[in-house]
Amino acid sequence: MISQKNKQAMIDDLISMLQIKSVIDEENGERPFGDGIDLALKQILSISKRLGYRTYYDPNGYYGYAEIGEGEELIGILGHIDVVPEGDEALWRYPPYSGTFTDDKIYGRGAQDDKGPIVAVLYAMKWLLEEGLTLHKRFRFIFGTDEENHWRGICRYMHEQEVPCCGFTPDSAFPVVYAEKGLLQLKIESKKGVPFHISGGTSLNAVPESAIYAGDDVVRISQALKRQGFDFENEGDELIVIGRSAHAAKPESGINAISRLALAISEESELIHFLNERIGLTTNGAYIFGNCRDDVSGRLTLNIGKIDMSKYGQSIGVDIRFPVTFSKKFIMDAMMRNAEKYHLEITELDYLAPNFVSVSSALIQNLVGAYEAVTGLDGTPLSTGGATYARSMKNCVAFGARLPGMNALAHQTDEHIAVEQMIACMRIYKEAIKRLNDAPAVCPI
Repeated sequence: MISQKNKQAMIDDLISMLQIKSVIDEENGERPFGDGIDLALKQILSISKRLGYRTYYDPNGYYGYAEIGEGEELIGILGHIDVVPEGDEALWRYPPYSGTFTDDKIYGRGAQDDKGPIVAVLYAMKWLLEEGLTLHKRFRFIFGTDEENHWRGICRYMHEQEVPCCGFTPDSAFPVVYAEKGLLQLKIESKKGVPFHISGGTSLNAVPESAIYAGDDVVRISQALKRQGFDFENEGDELIVIGRSAHAAKPESGINAISRLALAISEESELIHFLNERIGLTTNGAYIFGNCRDDVSGRLTLNIGKIDMSKYGQSIGVDIRFPVTFSKKFIMDAMMRNAEKYHLEITELDYLAPNFVSVSSALIQNLVGAYEAVTGLDGTPLSTGGATYARSMKNCVAFGARLPGMNALAHQTDEHIAVEQMIACMRIYKEAIKRLNDAPAVCPI
């Protein structure tokens, strides 16, 4: 059982992390991704050092790591301290950067993604060592700074530092994720202006919870929204369409405010026609890609994450998660064919190749064994549309921290994590670290 002293210290440390607004801000501050992210990086390294880890801070501010143990073999545990924007703060029960602790729950942006899981794994190691385990291998906690955007932090680490021979990231769900879909983010645009303004979305990897129309057609569009049964607010010269945020890996769990607003607009616009005719309210891109799915990772998902339309031009940002057996070329060719019909241009913003680790590997077998031993539940590996740091190196998978039945609140309003859930995760991580440490061969030869 974790001591009361360690439990309280863990709570206090997570709260201190949640109180830092580590949202990317490249326009302000001296660090590459803004002062908030840099402050969070220094804070997690300070926590790690106090817990007994050897720490390193990249002088350029791209990454940091905390290492413990001895031996030739290096096992990586990868996490990120940056978070997505909070969205409309007025919709939160508690301020998103307050780290409010109430009813055994800790509220704040990053509680589940990924600050809470990082703190849980750090304390799982401490708990394990206090019980007398001797580490025969080195375990390195690698802290990235740009995971919610372009992964420049973790890529810089992999280029400059020792790369672990295997590892996991606590940034998804249990039992273990052996396959992650490919990720492609695109900008689709027209240089033609329109006589109205539409804005919406804060991040491509989140379903937008609101979209705003400003123009001369407020009355007609509000009537169209009513006919469709879509929620909206009329602010006189503006309409605010209300959706529900969700992670772009599971867009069907949310309500896309941009897609709903587009369906209510009839003005001559190539981009609006593209949205309504090729995407609509679907989340699987069927009108563009057909039935794009495989038996390993399931179906393709598509999320319209941002929109900006005005007299200066029109653009949307699209997040696509495609099955592991499909190629980037297949996805791009289909998008180009369809966009060209509407005289739209496509720019690639980001791409992450699919990730796949055999379920028979020593890494997955040890992680599954740990999960089943602690929980008594079936540990059959999963596939996901989530994009985690597991893709950044070979022989790495996502392992937790969301337990079965635990609400998936990453990127959502009122993101929080229960302390008892953190402790349950710690027990699994504790057993997993022990097994990886004791196993004669985890890293592939």
